[in-house]
Amino acid sequence: MGSDIPVDSVRAVARLSRVLERSLDGLSLAQYRVLAQIAAGDERASRIAHRLALGKPAVSAAVESLRQRGLLSRGSVDEDRRAVALALTDEGRAVFDAAERAMAMRLQEIIARTADPAGAVAVLCQLGAAVEELMGERAAGNRAERAERSGCSERAVQPEQSEQPGCSERAERPRRSE
Repeated sequence: MGSDIPVDSVRAVARLSRVLERSLDGLSLAQYRVLAQIAAGDERASRIAHRLALGKPAVSAAVESLRQRGLLSRGSVDEDRRAVALALTDEGRAVFDAAERAMAMRLQEIIARTADPAGAVAVLCQLGAAVEELMGERAAGNRAERAERSGCSERAVQPEQSEQPGCSERAERPRRSE
């Protein structure tokens, strides 16, 4: 299907990403994504790296930068002394909330210029769900592969649950027939 997608669509997504990043006021998109994962309940950098499809060094750099700015705190994980639990500070929560409001306002401004604003929102929610589904499938495949190499049974490999915040079931993506 890749050849069916007009290159203008790819460019539009890239431009939209840049427009949203500019509205972040001092945060990079990668830093915002890290804050969003922590706000959603992920507390380990390794899991965040996996969920965001970022390298661990990139996540570590973003975490350290956010920690130095006072937006994140580090703590220990009871069951694993090697792991570090990440949490938003009060200032981090305020910065994150302000970033989300700024991006939502900017996106609303752009969507209002489309022929079908409600349809555009629905498509964005469908794209978000599709990305989550694809990432979940890849993660499940990677877990199954690791389990196979280590001799674990496939049943022991549990898929990650994910939810696309802000999009309700009304924008649910239709399933492809196989």
